Amino acid sequence: MNSNGRTGASGTAGLVEAAACVLLDFDGPVCRLFSGHPSAAIAGSLRDLLRESGERELLTAEVLGTGDTHLILRTVAEHRHGTELARRIEARMTEEELRAADTARPTPYADPLIWTLVATGRRVAVATNNSPLAVERYLRGRRLAAHFAGHVHGRSRDLRLLKPHPHCLLEALRSTGTAARDALMIGDAPSDLAAARATGVPFLGFARNGRKEAELRGAGAGHVVRSMQEVLASVTGTPAPR
Repeated sequence: MNSNGRTGASGTAGLVEAAACVLLDFDGPVCRLFSGHPSAAIAGSLRDLLRESGERELLTAEVLGTGDTHLILRTVAEHRHGTELARRIEARMTEEELRAADTARPTPYADPLIWTLVATGRRVAVATNNSPLAVERYLRGRRLAAHFAGHVHGRSRDLRLLKPHPHCLLEALRSTGTAARDALMIGDAPSDLAAARATGVPFLGFARNGRKEAELRGAGAGHVVRSMQEVLASVTGTPAPR
């Protein structure tokens, strides 16, 4: 049995073959959400909102220096849960993500992977920290929405439920009627791995570069691919080009 609790699965092919349902993180495995609307600029917009709200004590060195919007959201969740500020921060983030969805760039091989997973009888769902409204807008634009109908699980107004909290994965398992052992989570961040471990869902890391792979390996990911083509090849049973 491996660290994810899966017996008899060998590498990417084994994980994919055993999965009745594939849970996909959105920004990364499905698309580059901020390819045309950089997340660093959005982080600046969130910091501006903190300043406008007089919340300068939340503008720590870490918050001031980050381009990671989810770090800012988690900071607000930790210190201002349930406040008007938390609502406004989440609403601003959703606005920015909806704008980004219109210029998002598909991750290579993600679209054919989704088509092939469905064609081979597997269920698919999205489990993400992004707004479900932005996810659905992107999926409609790619003509993929029907494959995920009722199975897009993203950020709620309760920012405490962002991954690594397992909430969105649990919702995806519930909506698809899938046992954790029969699912597979594909994510590109240590928070995805942590959420998968918390639910008992096997995990496959997606790393578009060496830095991402090092982060995933460092967090304990046992299986990492550098291209979604490798996952597609596992579904079709054909060798991925090297």
